[in-house]
Amino acid sequence: MSVGDAVPPRPSRVAAAAWALWDWGSAAFNAVITTFVFVPYLARAVAPAEGPVSGTEYVARAMAITGLVILVFAPVMGQRADARGRRRSSLGVWSALTWLIMFSLFAIKDSPDYLLAGLVLIGLGNVCFQFAEVNYFAMLPQVSTPANVGRVSGLGWGMGYFGGIVLLALVYFGLIAPEVGWFGVTADEGMKYRVVAVGAAVWFMIFGLPVLFAVPRNVPPPGSRPLGPIAAYRKLYADVRTLWQTRRSAVWFLLASALYRDGLAGVFTFGAVLAVTVYGLSESQVLIFGIAANVVAGLAAVIGGRIEDRVGPKPVIMASLALLVGAGTVLLFVSGPTMFWIFGLILCLAVGPAQASSRSYLARLAPRGHEGEMFGLYATTGRAVSFVGPALFAAFAAWGGDRLGTLGIVVLLLAGGLLLWRLPNTPAAAPDPAVGDGSPSGRE
Repeated sequence: MSVGDAVPPRPSRVAAAAWALWDWGSAAFNAVITTFVFVPYLARAVAPAEGPVSGTEYVARAMAITGLVILVFAPVMGQRADARGRRRSSLGVWSALTWLIMFSLFAIKDSPDYLLAGLVLIGLGNVCFQFAEVNYFAMLPQVSTPANVGRVSGLGWGMGYFGGIVLLALVYFGLIAPEVGWFGVTADEGMKYRVVAVGAAVWFMIFGLPVLFAVPRNVPPPGSRPLGPIAAYRKLYADVRTLWQTRRSAVWFLLASALYRDGLAGVFTFGAVLAVTVYGLSESQVLIFGIAANVVAGLAAVIGGRIEDRVGPKPVIMASLALLVGAGTVLLFVSGPTMFWIFGLILCLAVGPAQASSRSYLARLAPRGHEGEMFGLYATTGRAVSFVGPALFAAFAAWGGDRLGTLGIVVLLLAGGLLLWRLPNTPAAAPDPAVGDGSPSGRE
């Protein structure tokens, strides 16, 4: 890597707002397609009702395959966008492909004949979305300054939560809950879920377009050039090795964040299951809790971003992890819906700031002109350890029941926090990794 000398123009508020709107729009894919509506429809109504493999297992296998694709290609895709100065156009291409795939989901009827097509489309959509997100995250330094990067990142993350709430409410009350929904849509042939996919695509497209016009093209580092596939992986290996030698704190952060981000994902992955099986919430109560949880997490992300700009990202992350570990530990010993509401919302209070401040920490840490490659590594390290949280949860649950599975998530959060503890509160401006950071050893 080498740091470019060109100084980008001062970001405008319009650019920051347009950037945050992409987060708002992307909830259509994250919340509606993959989490709450379409993928559950695929597993429940499209997959065969009986057979050796359940619908959920089919989806898990498809996601595992796409996860491997993202693991291998994300850093190189970010690297190429950096070198070409095409971060914005790459975001546009991958976003457009995601929208096209979402529209295509309209073809998936509630019959096993459509299962393979549905799994392929969901898998491709996940790959395209993740590649788009690498470029989107890398834009953060283009729409913020060192003085407000936390606020801008928190705003974007909060907008993602709020966008999910609004769209989920619209599709639930307008299409899913009624026997005859908007436009006369019914459940025949899975029509209501297929229309939801189209509506989600329109939503994402409307709110995803402004960033492509408001944020300027990134300036590639001087002397950088696009590389072929083999040369790109050689450069990636050389960059990571040089990063370890000259900017070791970046490597430690990637490892630490991979662990605790897997723990954060576990909070949402297993929270709804535990709410029903351990704490006695009904399915309708879980939906209401989910809306409340997203409101709390979104507000906390916005407020946490403002605090971060005063104290730095690490204190916000560490405080969030401490809160998560504390509330998770309490949940091991309490029972009943009321206790779950109290300490479950405390968990959600900490998740949003931890996610938003992690993104801005890496944005501060990344060498100018190489943000795409760094956020590609961010995605890759996250994928590399994504099996750890579910494995720990399953191991502890097998030992002492579903409640004890929570301990696996707590252990993962603690491990990530301990690795993060040794890093600076606010990373220094990124040096040129090729020449070191100015310290005698070239290490932090």
